[in-house]
Amino acid sequence: MEKPYSSMASSFIVSAPGKVIVLGEHAAVYGKPVIAAAISLRSYLSVKILSKSEQTVSLNFKDIKMHHTWDIASLPWEAFKQVPNRKLYHSHIDSLDKTLLAAIKPHVDLVSPNLPEKERKIHTGSATAFLYLFLSLGSPECHGFVYTLRSTIPVGAGLGSSASVSVCLSTALLIQTRAISGPHPDQPVKEAEQQLERINNWAYAGELCIHGDPSGVDNTVSCQGKAVLFRKSVVDGKAEDKPSVVTPIDHFPSLRLLLVNTKQPRTTADQVEKVRMLKNLQPELFEHTLDHISQLTGKALQIFSSFYSDYHHNRQATVKALGRLFCDNQKLLVRLGASHPLLDRVCKLAAITNVGWAKLTGAGGGGCAIILTRPDIKEVDEEALDQALVMEGFEKHEMVLGAAGVGVLLPALFRNGSHGELEEVDFDVFENAVDARSIEELVGIGGQVDREGWLFWNRS
Repeated sequence: MEKPYSSMASSFIVSAPGKVIVLGEHAAVYGKPVIAAAISLRSYLSVKILSKSEQTVSLNFKDIKMHHTWDIASLPWEAFKQVPNRKLYHSHIDSLDKTLLAAIKPHVDLVSPNLPEKERKIHTGSATAFLYLFLSLGSPECHGFVYTLRSTIPVGAGLGSSASVSVCLSTALLIQTRAISGPHPDQPVKEAEQQLERINNWAYAGELCIHGDPSGVDNTVSCQGKAVLFRKSVVDGKAEDKPSVVTPIDHFPSLRLLLVNTKQPRTTADQVEKVRMLKNLQPELFEHTLDHISQLTGKALQIFSSFYSDYHHNRQATVKALGRLFCDNQKLLVRLGASHPLLDRVCKLAAITNVGWAKLTGAGGGGCAIILTRPDIKEVDEEALDQALVMEGFEKHEMVLGAAGVGVLLPALFRNGSHGELEEVDFDVFENAVDARSIEELVGIGGQVDREGWLFWNRS
């Protein structure tokens, strides 16, 4: 039985993190384990409730310059109501209904019709994900809404930006339909886990709309936070028709990380194919390299298991051990042909300035590198790195690895000081914030400014 639509009394904000691959990229394609972790770069989705008379729903995704409004009554509700085996809020999603995709296509086609195809694809992907979730979970009798998205996650850099958006949309719509409740400090762990599973399930549906065949790891990390061990079901180099295994990593630490965007374009598909060619040409070298990468992942898991008991007593040695794994993994990725001269340059700069240990993250061939900073880092060394990165034309982001998962600010209120009055978030300021720092100063989680008031569904 479906739950009734909630007449929300106040506006609220949802936030979900991006992600990086910590260790194991490319080996994951062939069934080896990979560690992925949430980062403190996040998407923030404000949900503004309109009056009952305003029967429209708007997407205002400011960072990608997307704005579109639909009349709620004009949307294809009947198609979603009549489809056999209709997916309800508690249903498991592993595929999309082609009939429903066809029903929303005319409404998606209205979005940003004059944009170049590459940019428009991002807009239509977001619109498809939203409408599929909105029509699956919502009701034609609902209030009007404006969904405004701001993000501190670079788009198209392999940092899970689309998954973060899907998690935000899924969470907002499930809250609005009362399919989940907002988190609270005394919420039982089992109930929190069930609600996270529901959020993740519908976020995966959003990712299916955007990517067609996502692994599920990005939305899972964004939803749960911290880190997961991901293993794709593969036999003889081919994907099996069974779900991949995603296991949360207990006691994953929060670590300071620098992310460097080389701004070198690349596609994941091209990089995966490049590595596959090496497999065909030099199978022994390929298998030997993948086995070594898998061993590094295993060693990292041992390090993480010791963080809980040893980290505060021997923090420097523990971080150094993880840093060495970063460097070893990078050497193996170079052997696979997955790196790029610009990524190699970032790794060299991190080493010669003595700031930390670096490796590429994601598919490689461009994109981003991550630097695990030394616990005893010197300010002068970091300044030298910053200057070098600017001269090379790279873009640096400071962040926390092992960040919190999806959270809500419900209602959208912050308290000024421990005993101050509650103050509503200024949605106009939020919409027009000029950069990531401004967004974080206003509503930030886990960044340079951490605003109190956010609540999370805690697994444990």
